[in-house]
Amino acid sequence: MVWGVLEEMRIRSLGVIDDAVVELSPGFTAVTGETGAGKTMVVTSLGLLLGGRADPALVRIGAASAVVEGRISVPPGTPAALRAEEAGAELDEGALLVSRTVSAEGRSRAHLGGRSVPVGLLAELADELVAVHGQTDQQGLLKPARQRGALDRYAGAAVSGPLAAYGEAYRRLRAVTAELDEITTRAAERAQEADLLRFGLDEIEAVAPLPGEDAELAAEADRLGHAEALASAAALAHGALAGSPEDPESVDATTLVAGAGRALEAVRSHDPALAALADRMGEISILLADVATELAGYADDLDADPLRLAAVEERRAALTQLIRKYGDGEGTGAVLAWAEESAARLGELDDDGGRIEELTAERDRLRDELSALAQRLTDARTEAADRFAAAVTAELASLAMPHARVSFDIRQTEDPEGVEVGGRRVAYGPTGADEVELLLAPHPGAPPRPIAKGASGGELSRVMLAVEVVFAGVDPVPTYLFDEVDAGVGGKAAVEIGRRLARLARTAQVVVVTHLPQVAAFADRQLLVEKTHDGSVTRSGVTVLEGEERIRELSRMLAGQEDSETARAHAEELLAAARADG
Repeated sequence: MVWGVLEEMRIRSLGVIDDAVVELSPGFTAVTGETGAGKTMVVTSLGLLLGGRADPALVRIGAASAVVEGRISVPPGTPAALRAEEAGAELDEGALLVSRTVSAEGRSRAHLGGRSVPVGLLAELADELVAVHGQTDQQGLLKPARQRGALDRYAGAAVSGPLAAYGEAYRRLRAVTAELDEITTRAAERAQEADLLRFGLDEIEAVAPLPGEDAELAAEADRLGHAEALASAAALAHGALAGSPEDPESVDATTLVAGAGRALEAVRSHDPALAALADRMGEISILLADVATELAGYADDLDADPLRLAAVEERRAALTQLIRKYGDGEGTGAVLAWAEESAARLGELDDDGGRIEELTAERDRLRDELSALAQRLTDARTEAADRFAAAVTAELASLAMPHARVSFDIRQTEDPEGVEVGGRRVAYGPTGADEVELLLAPHPGAPPRPIAKGASGGELSRVMLAVEVVFAGVDPVPTYLFDEVDAGVGGKAAVEIGRRLARLARTAQVVVVTHLPQVAAFADRQLLVEKTHDGSVTRSGVTVLEGEERIRELSRMLAGQEDSETARAHAEELLAAARADG
């Protein structure tokens, strides 16, 4: 059962398409049309709908933005449905509504199930919903890295598990090697750094600053520098409050307040309000007496020793020098923090010998670990390569390449500084030590050659389709979209491609943009992308072809003449053969 079907797309102001509705069937849909009619806009639209890069050049000239909307059936509980619900999207009667808007200025917005979402979320769903393949993917298959990735994908957990562990060990080895190289190649710089740190720590130790000491000394220096003025002010204030023993006739604040208090106390019983004022007057009298006592003690304790002031200033000068050099002007606390960090760093630098020994041991251990993991990867890839090649070869037989043979060349390059695989020291990288290349022998007697050198355009199209069909058996997705995957193919091979795509459509939705009538005839539904123009503006629309209209389009694809009797007969024969095969 197909657990995700693209039911419909609406495209507005995208390229040559002004406003078109693309209705897709659950099985096999073929998209056809004349060259330049905008067939690839269907592929481009789906790419945008599923998180592809937004190019403002796609917006139709004269339009403010391009909009693509889609309806995808996603039954509840499927991975795509669960991920969409996590993002706050809601299903509409078992379908997920997706939209993407691209402005002419390059801004892009995405909506999923009625909620605005990041474009990256659409890309996540794409992995679960659709496999898109075009001519650029065929060229990608020529790259050894893509071929290794395809083999690893086919191998599944047998490779993904060791590969994850290998990747982690590889990254750690790079970090350890970099640190080891830094220590050994920068020995002179590190020794100089250690000398500078040691000198600074010795300076700080000689002064021995205390936290906050600079602020305390600044306050003491200010007090000592103004000792005479402070003593005079304290004595004057004390005399004003408590009187002067040398002048018994003087009037002081304490005596005056005490007299006021006695006057109020004498009559307080006659009015509660006055009693309250008498209480407050009593508090004032006590407070004045306390202040007078403290002023007397302050004057007695005030130290006006010039020697102490000189000592404080000398200490402050020493601290200021440390703060300027090591505290960034922030005080003794910053100096002490620098000392703590520098002591730790000095410990590291002084222990270079021990660190080198420790890192060397870890490097050797990681290299041994990588050797074991690289061997596991090689063994798993070799085993999977035999099965993968056999499966693709079997598929090619059903694609009019009955004598073709596919194989994998898995090899390593010797490197005395590498890891050990198969008893040899070989070069290694982030994905292991294996160089993987897909080989094709198109007919008996032909030596296997890399597909980049030994496959024609048509053969490459069929190899790619065979690879995708094999993947469909081990790692299926609900929808497959092929953009002219049949390029360079004709005749019987085209018929076999159409037949194989129809078989794939029994378990998945298949959408094919094609120029081959042999392929289109096998489709359950055929869409025509048709271009019209009024002399100044070119537009394209999408039409579902049925009955006579479909025969006319197949005739055009066969002979370029919709009304040719011979072409019509051939088109009818193609349709009849495809239906009989189904």
